[in-house]
This record gives sequence, structure tokens and C-alpha cells, in this order.
Amino acid sequence: MANITKKVSWSSRADESGAAGEATPLLNGSDKRQHSRELSGGGAVFQIGRLSNVDLEEEITSDEGSHRERPKEIPHNEKLLSLKYESLDYDNIENQLFLEEERRMSYLGFRCLEISRWVVCGLIGFLTGLIACFIDIVVEQLAGIKYQVVKENIERFTEVGGLSLSLILWAVLNSVFVMVGAIIVAFFEPIAAGSGIPQIKCYLNGVKVPRVVRLKTLVVKVCGVICSVVGGLAVGKEGPMIHSGAVVAAGVSQGRSTSLKKDFKIFEYFRRDTEKRDFVSAGAAAGVSAAFGAPVGGVLFSLEEGASFWNQMLTWRIFFASMISTFTLNFFLSIYHNNPGDLSNPGLINFGRFENDSVAYYLYEIPLFIAMGAIGGLLGALFNILNYWLTIFRIRYVHRPCLQVMEAMLVAAVTATVSFTMIYFSNDCQPLGPEHTEEYPLQLFCADGEYNSMATAFFNTPERSVRSLFHNQPGSYNPLTLGLFTLTYFFLACWTYGLTVSAGVFIPSLLIGAAWGRLCGILLSAISATGSIWADPGKYALIGAAAQLGGIVRMTLSLTVIMVEATGNVTYGLPIMLVLMTAKIVGDYFVEGLYDIHIKLQSIPFLHWEAPATSHWLTAREVMSSPVTCLNKIEKVGTIVDILSNTSTNHNGFPVVVVQGDSGEEPAKLCGLILRSQLIVLLKHKVFVELARSRLTQRKLLLKDFRDAYPRFPPIQSIHVSQDERECMMDLSEFMNPTPYTVPQETSLPRVFKLVRALGLRHLVVVDDENRVVGLVTRKDLARYHLGKHGLEELQLAQT
Repeated sequence: MANITKKVSWSSRADESGAAGEATPLLNGSDKRQHSRELSGGGAVFQIGRLSNVDLEEEITSDEGSHRERPKEIPHNEKLLSLKYESLDYDNIENQLFLEEERRMSYLGFRCLEISRWVVCGLIGFLTGLIACFIDIVVEQLAGIKYQVVKENIERFTEVGGLSLSLILWAVLNSVFVMVGAIIVAFFEPIAAGSGIPQIKCYLNGVKVPRVVRLKTLVVKVCGVICSVVGGLAVGKEGPMIHSGAVVAAGVSQGRSTSLKKDFKIFEYFRRDTEKRDFVSAGAAAGVSAAFGAPVGGVLFSLEEGASFWNQMLTWRIFFASMISTFTLNFFLSIYHNNPGDLSNPGLINFGRFENDSVAYYLYEIPLFIAMGAIGGLLGALFNILNYWLTIFRIRYVHRPCLQVMEAMLVAAVTATVSFTMIYFSNDCQPLGPEHTEEYPLQLFCADGEYNSMATAFFNTPERSVRSLFHNQPGSYNPLTLGLFTLTYFFLACWTYGLTVSAGVFIPSLLIGAAWGRLCGILLSAISATGSIWADPGKYALIGAAAQLGGIVRMTLSLTVIMVEATGNVTYGLPIMLVLMTAKIVGDYFVEGLYDIHIKLQSIPFLHWEAPATSHWLTAREVMSSPVTCLNKIEKVGTIVDILSNTSTNHNGFPVVVVQGDSGEEPAKLCGLILRSQLIVLLKHKVFVELARSRLTQRKLLLKDFRDAYPRFPPIQSIHVSQDERECMMDLSEFMNPTPYTVPQETSLPRVFKLVRALGLRHLVVVDDENRVVGLVTRKDLARYHLGKHGLEELQLAQT
């Protein structure tokens, strides 16, 4: 974590020791004792204090002796924000080493760097497209084998009896595939569970999620999503592509693999959080493009999550990566389908082309679309609430890997059983015409030349089921079939999301919405004398799919463009936008979006776009963490080692101060900021003043030494410092950032929030009128205040 004091656990132990300290007034005017102790080997003092929290949703009450109203105090609980998440350093450290390197670089060198960025983005798009192609082909082959085996078994036992054996076969095949996918996730890389979109949102937001962009995570994610989709779960393979693209970007842009311990000695300049973040944005966009064939939608997806750091050239590079990704997937799939050069498969999900006659809509239909958006918002809110309580149940009771694997197998078996039961009892038989698009038509108890319509929805991959709901001819489904399918698949998808498997929620949401949307189209046709002219079921299936997906994930701008690009027709741009906006407004009235809920349940210090609306009268002094551990410009090595070794703090940023005046009695003033990672590299290379004087041939430390250690800096425990070296001094002036961002202690909270959020700052130093350090604002400080009362209660309930 950043340089913030752990307020609860350790301050209670200090109370027991009975040590006295300086009293500091809190927000409500009460006094609390703060305790301090002398660090061994140096004169720096580390203090452990307490920080009150503010409930921004409490009614404001007047306080005697105060000219402005202050909030009631809430007992602070540090565990509400997990200690395992750190902030990323999106602010360039412009120390002397950095400035010297930039000044030595010629104009040609900068041009070569820019060309390298384009090359990296091209590689990201190419590799992401290849991964998407691999997933699509393997899923199609394995799912084809599974469904063909089960189909032949059902047809054989339909005539002679014993369909229970077919059910057992279907359930066993599903459970085996899902078991493999759950085992590799639960036992080898748990971070690969789910779609990975919440984790990538957090990364672009500035949170370092452990192991989220590792090579091992990518391998497990790809294999896991294949097993999940083939295993028949109510999941999709499109969402995980965003995570996969981000992992590819994080690896390619660094020119090495820390997992394989292989360094290719290329792209070394990009080994810092700022550059890596830009490439991860391109990877996420390439993943969206490969999943939906929507390169513009991919760009907007990354824009929605990290617009604060964008510029024109970065936007073009991200768009370039997206285009390369969809082209690569398109090209190799055309070869796989024996149609080289037929670039008609731009993404993993192909909604198919909506013909002009079917997509025509009239002005009086717009209120109907808006009403469907409201229904999608309500159903999305219900989905998110149910999934929220399921997730809390899993956190409490299903936290062991073996239990997680068993739950995933249970869901797979139940999904197969429910699907078989729905097909078995369905009497919705449709004629099997010469132009049918069903991949695995099941006759079951239907007459010759007919197929079971319910099997078209259940006995298929979710992507093909969505396409059939969009484009099958009117009359292909009866209302009862669609209603039952919507009801059962809704609860199956809700139960499935959150399992310890790699899976996405995009396609299940589209499938649920397409089912009830087509049902709405059928009902409108039934009640209208001219229903066949305007109430096309496929048209309303598209609107319902957009409404359901928007009601669950609450994305608006990017999702509108993704849907328009995936359908290949811009005609429905306005209705889809209105539907998504309505779904978001209605859904937000009840609960947050699905991704935001899971981010909150993981206790991640995620910062939204704006500060709380009622926070303008709060100042930096009331938000900051204090007291702050500071270092002198020339500091004793032993003091630095002791501070870094203190396991109760684990600070990551330290203001550097200098004492004014010859007497040394003047207050220390801020002169820079240095990070834990920098100090560790300096200790590792023994950059001590005494050794520099005695070794005339000692190599000067370069930025390359810091980049070589990035991103896995060694722990302080692995660095040996002898007793004699502890007495040496370290000059930090060359390595610290001499111009850190600072704010006066009277700065308003919204202004502080904008600085940290927009610039991606890890530390914001709070100073007084004489430039003395009085506190430090970090991501956690702002995230705590953003939670508010309801957020605190929810997290306390989830972590009980």
C-alpha cells in the first residue's frame, strides 16, 4: 500500500503499551492519542496514529464552536479495503536519471520509440486475433463432437426407450469438461476465474491486481474458457478475450517473460507502469474487437475505463491494434472454413446480417423500445442482486478449491438436467425445411420432418442460439417455449457467473434478452392486426438482447457501438442507444452494475469518475493520512532498511525532506518523493556515499537498472546489509522525484480527487504554507470516502 498508517489493528496494540504521544484533534473535535517509537539505527520517527472516516450520507449536524457543519464520525475499519492491492505508478518519475536520458536521446531516437509503439500494438492485435481463432476452432470442434455423440444417443434411445442414459451421458460429458476447467483455475491460477473484465477495469483505473497479467494466467484463461463453453455452462467465450488481450499486451510490450525468466532485450524503454498501461488498453480493445468484430467498440471500451490518460496518438494506436486483431481472426477463420479471403467472420460472435426489410422501424415503436429497456433494467437489477448474494455465500462457505470444483461440476450437471428436461417435455415441433440453420436438430418425439424447437435454444452453443433467435423465421418458436427458456436460463446464468471457471456474461445476457425480446415481438404481432408488417420477432430479439445486457453490465457508449458493429447495420443505432440508457437508469436505481459489485466485494480501492456529490466542503486535511514517514535527503542506510522492513506499515512512497539553516533546528521542508522500489534497487546495488568515494571505478546507476528489476522488485528481506553498511549514508537527491504533485491542506476534496484520478497519482503530498509535509493522500484514502455508509455496511457483511 501507499504511505498510509494502518489505523485499527496496530493502534490498539499501542494503546495497550500505555505509551503517550501527541494529541491530534479529529473531525468531530475529539482528541485521540497517537503513539510513536524510535526506529533503531537512525533518528527518523515512525508514528502510528488513527484516522477517522466520514459518512457522506449521514444528515449534517451542527457542532458547537464551529462555523461550518461537520459530519458524524464513523469508526474506521481498514479491512474494508484489502491490503493486498497496491496502486500503479502512472506518474513519470522525473528525477535526474530520467532527465539525463531524455536529454541524450536524439530526435531520431524519439521517432524510433514511436515506431516501436506501433509495432508493439500491431503484435498485440495479431496475437490476440490468433488466440481468439484458436479458442473458436477448439470450441467448435469439441462442442461438435459432444453434441453429435449426445444427439446420436438420444435418437437411438428415443425409439427403444432408456432416455435416462442419454441424460446421464450428457451430464457426465458436461461435468468432465467443467471439472477440468475448474481444476486448472482453482488449483493453478484463481485470478483466471470469471471474465477478467472487473480486474482489467481496476488495472486501467490504477490498481495493481496481483497476477492479473501473467503468462500463466493467460494459459489458464484460454484453456478454462474452452472447457467452460464446451461443458455446456451458461457462459460465453467473448468476455475472457478482453482479459486475454490485456495479458498479451502486458507481456509483448515488456520484451520479456518474467514467468519463463526469458529476456529478449527489446522494448526496454517501455518497462514502467505508464507505458505498460497504454499497451494494456490496446490489448483490452483488441480483445473486444476479436470477440465481437467491433474495433471501434473496443476503442470506446478502453476509453470508458481510462479516458483520463488518452491522447490522439494513443487512440490511433489502440484503434490500429483493434483492426489488426479483427482482421487476423477474420483471415484465419476464412482459411479454416475453406474460404480463403472471405472476410465475413469479424468476431467470435457473429450476429448475422439484418436485412433492410426486417430492421425497418417506425417512430411509434420507439416508446416500445424504451419500455423494453426499462424491463431490461429491472431484470438486470434482479440478476445482479441474486448474483450478489450468491457471491457472498461463496465467500463464506465455498472458499476451498475442492469445494469450488464440486460446485462447478454440480452446476454443469444441473444445467444438462434442466436442458434435457425442458427439451423432453416440450411439444414445440417445427418443420425442418431445406434452408434450416439448426446445427444439431433434435427430432425426439416430433413427427418425421420436424425438430424440437426447445432443443434449438438449449442443445447448442450460446452463440448459435443467439443467432437463431435473431434470424429464424417467424413461427420458429412458440411463446411458451421462449417464456420457459427465459425463466430457466436466467437463473442458470445467475448461478453460473461467479463460479471458479473462466467464463463471460456477455453471451448469456444476450441470449436471455433475445429470448424475452422475441417473445415480446410475437405478442405484439398477436395483438396487432398488421403485426407481420412491423413487429418482426428478430428485430425485437435484438432490442431485448441489448436491454438485458445493458441492465446487467451498465455500459452505454461502447456497448451501443459494439451492438451496431456486431449486427453490421447502423439503422438501429438510435434505438439501441435509447434502450441501453434506459436500462442503465432503471437498473442504477436499485443496484450497481455486475462488474462494480464484484469489484466492491473484492475490496478493491476503485475510484469512480467523480468525487461524492456532497464532498465540496471537505478538505485534503480531513482526507489525508498522517503522520507521514519522511526521509532526509541524505539518510542513514540503517534507517532506510528499518523503515522498509517494518511489516506493520509496508509503505510504498516516502516524502524526502531537507532541514533549512545551519543549526538544523529549522522545520524540514519537502524537496522530493522516493518510492520503495527505488530504495530497494539502491540498496541492492549498494549506492552508498562512502562506497562511491572509495570506489573510483564504480559504475554509475542508470535507469536500465531500475527497468531490469521491474515489475517484480525483490523484497527487502532478500537484500543483505551488513552492520558496517548500516552506518553508511545514502544520497537520495539524484534518484528522488524532485517535483512531486502537492496540494495545500485546505484544498477541497473534489479537486484532490480529480488530481489523483485524472493523473493516475499514487501519492499526493499535502503541505502547509511553509512547504512542510503534513499528510499524504493515496487511492485508499479517497476510496474510503467514496464508499459512504451503504458501501461500508455491504463490505462488512461480505467479509464477516
